[in-house]
Amino acid sequence: MAPADRLVERLYTAVDLWATGVALKRETIRRHHPGASDDEIEILLNRWLQERPGAEKGDGPRRIGS
Repeated sequence: MAPADRLVERLYTAVDLWATGVALKRETIRRHHPGASDDEIEILLNRWLQERPGAEKGDGPRRIGS
């Protein structure tokens, strides 16, 4: 397998893991808010993705404003 192919495979794996994590969080939110509509669940999920504890400025070091 060529190095570029390995990088592509790793990227697909990372995206798949991210999507799985988001799906799991969605179900956790649904369990905590059993009466919420699908739209309300998506709002809560998006809020969590943007403001989750410990990642207020993102998941990694970067220059602010870049």
